[in-house]
Amino acid sequence: MRRAATGGLFRTLSGEIAPIAAKTVSPSNKPREGPGPGLLSAIVVGKSADPLPLYRLEDVFARAGVDLSRSTLCRWALQTAQLLDPLDQLMIQRVLGSAAMHTDDTPVPVLDPTLPQTRTARLWVYWGDWRNPYTVYDDTTSRKRDGPASFRQDFDGYLQADAFAGYDGIYVGGRVQQVLCWAHARRKFFEARTVQPEPAHRALASISRLSAVERQAQSLIGDDGLTTDEAWQDWHRQRHELRQEQSLPVLSEFHDWLQTVEREVLPKSPVGRAIRYVLPRWDGLVRYCEHGMLSIDNNLSERSVRPVAIGRKNYLFLGSDHGGKAAAILYSLMASAKANQVEPFAYVRDLLVRLSGNRPDDLSELLPDQWLTTHLGSRHRWSR
Repeated sequence: MRRAATGGLFRTLSGEIAPIAAKTVSPSNKPREGPGPGLLSAIVVGKSADPLPLYRLEDVFARAGVDLSRSTLCRWALQTAQLLDPLDQLMIQRVLGSAAMHTDDTPVPVLDPTLPQTRTARLWVYWGDWRNPYTVYDDTTSRKRDGPASFRQDFDGYLQADAFAGYDGIYVGGRVQQVLCWAHARRKFFEARTVQPEPAHRALASISRLSAVERQAQSLIGDDGLTTDEAWQDWHRQRHELRQEQSLPVLSEFHDWLQTVEREVLPKSPVGRAIRYVLPRWDGLVRYCEHGMLSIDNNLSERSVRPVAIGRKNYLFLGSDHGGKAAAILYSLMASAKANQVEPFAYVRDLLVRLSGNRPDDLSELLPDQWLTTHLGSRHRWSR
């Protein structure tokens, strides 16, 4: 887990917020003021939510009459991440206290001065449950299992993820229960449909029946949505009952069919490989029926790595491991704002003002869902 950053970026001067690092002296010996919270918020949102590389932000600000170099923007982004790190640490603690957690990862190239080319690091995303509606990211220098194992060492509950072998050690001892993703299983049969159409479409039809039950459960949510803990728990109970009545019989029938077809197809055929993916992982695939808070797939966290993938195409690589830590913090703030329908610019701007002045004794009031209760005008419906 990332260590909390020390030091501050801002101090209050005559009622104005100015960064210590950017308060320099010009050739005329006149002090130059640094960026205010609005400009820094624009940098954070532009880079981590939109996501724009720094050279495009440089052009955006230039058109507004503000000449800023990429190196300056980069420095300010790193320092802003340091200031926001305590809030990120709090969100991490809350997510790790969830009863169920989603996770996924994506590669990011990182410059390494000791190598002739970039090396591949990872950003891992973690979604909390309905009581901890935050999305946080962690950075590791590789995809080795010690990275996610270290992050989740204090987590007990259901972990929804793909079948990455690096997770296997986490499930030893039973503190963490494996919940696998039917979207991954479906993908295997979908890829086989043009080569072995009959068994592949038979498998896809069974998975479609499971998805139909999930759509029926989704329709049980009222027009007012799930706005209270009691509403969430009531919906979880209804979804669990629906799965017990409708999904488990489909799963039992599907399992018997898979065992029969496994003996009839070549092991290395597309359908054979799909079956060999599903059957050894059956317990993890059916575990979502144990509790109504669990999902049938891991699409939630897979959607959360999409901004990183888009940004990766734009900015090409991270400048250092330090930049990876800062990126994880800023992505956490943006993704958590999105999860709670918070307008990001107003949110980050207010955080910078609050955290640079007399910091609240209780940072929980700055968590996006709590912050929104006192800033209802900043509710924002993000596009998917």
